Amino acid sequence: MFFHKDEQLETLGDRILEQTWAEFPGLARNQISLTWLVYDPPAPINTGGAISSTEFWQYSPRGYSYRGVERIYPASVVKLFYLVAIHEWLERGMVQTTTELERAIRDMIVDSSNDATSLVVDVLTGTTSGPELPPGPFETWQQQRNLVNRYFQSLGWEELETINVNQKTWCEGPYGRERIFYGEFMENRNMLTTIATARLLHSIVGGVAVSATRSQMMMALLRRSLTPQDLVANPENQVSGFLGAGLPPDSCLWSKAGLMSRVRHDAAYIELTSAPPYLLIVFTEGREHSQNEAILPSISQKVAEAVLSLSSKKK
Repeated sequence: MFFHKDEQLETLGDRILEQTWAEFPGLARNQISLTWLVYDPPAPINTGGAISSTEFWQYSPRGYSYRGVERIYPASVVKLFYLVAIHEWLERGMVQTTTELERAIRDMIVDSSNDATSLVVDVLTGTTSGPELPPGPFETWQQQRNLVNRYFQSLGWEELETINVNQKTWCEGPYGRERIFYGEFMENRNMLTTIATARLLHSIVGGVAVSATRSQMMMALLRRSLTPQDLVANPENQVSGFLGAGLPPDSCLWSKAGLMSRVRHDAAYIELTSAPPYLLIVFTEGREHSQNEAILPSISQKVAEAVLSLSSKKK
C-alpha cells in the first residue's frame, strides 16, 4: 500500500460517512467508495517533480479508505488513465504529437469530451471503431485494445491489479465491434477502484507520472477554476455538483469528474489555505444518486472541515 492507515483519519473518515448516510438516507452503504490521503508537511507534493521517483515512492502519506478496492464503473474518471498513458507513449516516442492529438488530449480532460477520448484511445492502441470484424482480425483488434491495460500492469502496482481500462467512453453507448468487445453482459466494461485512482493521481501530483515535465502538463489540464463567473459561463465545469462545489472559494483544485446515468464520481487533489493539502476520491453508484448534485459537495465540505481541524502529524 502506498499510504498508511491513521487512527485520526479513521475516526474522521468513519464520522464523515455516518454523517453522509444520515443526510442522504437513500444512499446505501454499498453505493459509495472513498479514498482520502492527507499530505502532512513537509510533503513532496505539487513541487514540479523536485525529487526523484525512487525518493518519492519512499514517502507514505496517511490515508483512509472505505470500500477502496471495490471495482466500479468509472465513467469519465478513466480519462485520467488515458492521460497518463498518452504522455508515456509520447515520452517514449511510440507516437508522435500532432495538433489534432494535442487538441484531443486537452478536450478529453478539460471538457471531458468523449469524442476526444475516442481519438486518444485510437492513437494509444492503433485501433478504430467500426462494424463487426471476422474472428481472426477481431482477436488482433482486442489484443491491441488491451495495450493500455498491459502498460498499467507493467508498473507492478498492486492497486492496479483488478482494473480494466480498455474501453472508450460514450454518450449513447457502443456499436459494432465496440459493443461486441464489451461482452454480452457488459462484463468487459471499464472498471476502477478508488484506491487505484488515488495512486495514479498521487503519482501525477507527486511529479513522477511519466516525467516531472509531463506531470506538470497533466496538472495544468486538471486545474479547475472555482470562480463563480467561470462556473456560470461553463455549465460542464466538473465543479458544480462535484467535490469542488464543497470547497472554500480560495481553495485550489485539480480534478477529473465522472458522470453517467448510474454513477457520479470525482477524483481531486485539493489545497486549502493554512491546511495540509489532500487527495480525495469519491465514487457513488445508483441511478437516483447520480442525479443528486448535493452528495459529493456535502462530502467534500465535511472533509475540508476535517482537514482544517487536523493536528499536523509529521512523519
